[in-house]
Amino acid sequence: MTAKFELFKDTAGQFRFHLKAANGEIIAASQSYTSKAAAQNGIESITSNAATAPTDDLT
Repeated sequence: MTAKFELFKDTAGQFRFHLKAANGEIIAASQSYTSKAAAQNGIESITSNAATAPTDDLT
């Protein structure tokens, strides 16, 4: 199994997504979105931008 996004409605009726690792653990959780399309846009943004995003080490 590979990592995957899970798109769902929370208890308030808002849309959210999790990014789950291959072992099933949640490695990222989204903010809430008022529409499914907006949440899907959030997923698309991550998939298109994360590979080239720099890391700011604030330790």
